[in-house]
Amino acid sequence: MSTSVAQRRPGILRRIACLVPMPAGAGLARMLVERNVVTFRHSWLMLLTGFLEPVLYLFSMGVGVGALVRDVQTEGGQLVGYAAFVAPAMLATSAMNAAVMDSTFNVFFKMKYARLYDAVLATPMGPRDVAVGEISWSLLRGGLYSLMFFLVAAAAGLVESWWALLAVPAATMIGFCFAAVGMFATTFMRSWVDFEYINLVLQPMFLFSATFFPLATYPDALQWVVRATPLYHGVALERGLMLGEVGPHLLWHVAYLLGFGLIGAVGAARRLERLLLS
Repeated sequence: MSTSVAQRRPGILRRIACLVPMPAGAGLARMLVERNVVTFRHSWLMLLTGFLEPVLYLFSMGVGVGALVRDVQTEGGQLVGYAAFVAPAMLATSAMNAAVMDSTFNVFFKMKYARLYDAVLATPMGPRDVAVGEISWSLLRGGLYSLMFFLVAAAAGLVESWWALLAVPAATMIGFCFAAVGMFATTFMRSWVDFEYINLVLQPMFLFSATFFPLATYPDALQWVVRATPLYHGVALERGLMLGEVGPHLLWHVAYLLGFGLIGAVGAARRLERLLLS
């Protein structure tokens, strides 16, 4: 008697998958999340790769350069240590890295080479379920990255406000934005070479989204470019929460991330319908 992968696993995996926020009626998509959870248990060391990079940046830039820079003035006018200034940006970067890794490279491999989604469509699941499931899995992985990084930052004494308890949920929102847009972009990829465009976008955005320097240090013309990037809004949101600079202005960052993510999710679902059903 054949049994699904999710049914053969202990109930703990189902409980982990149930932590993923999904709309009502998304039970079919949850099965894809459970499948990813089961698969990922054999390669848990990969979790360290995306987690260690922001940690290394934090201690190399935040602590190393911080010994020279000393205090930095935030957009809210608060003077903080350089390490405390960089830590929220690295938390946002952790969420971005996890979301982009899963929603681009992994989705492309499953779609073009493993032909996983062709097999999925032989079940009651449809292309929209695939989109919701893969984006939700990216949120779960991004949440783990963010939680691990947050614990490191807290242990290093870089959390300065009780508002920081909302930092990990905020990171999940950042992950949603990048996962949805990343998956939408992946549906246009023709080969692995096209992923150079992903790196071409991510690397400058990582370096110039007020991650290492206050926005006021950028030229006026460049500030508008920085404000248009999703990572800047993620960094500003995390920085406001971790440093206690909380106010109505944070709602704009939330609205931007949710709006950008919804556009990406709808686009990804429609593109998958066209690619998988044609």
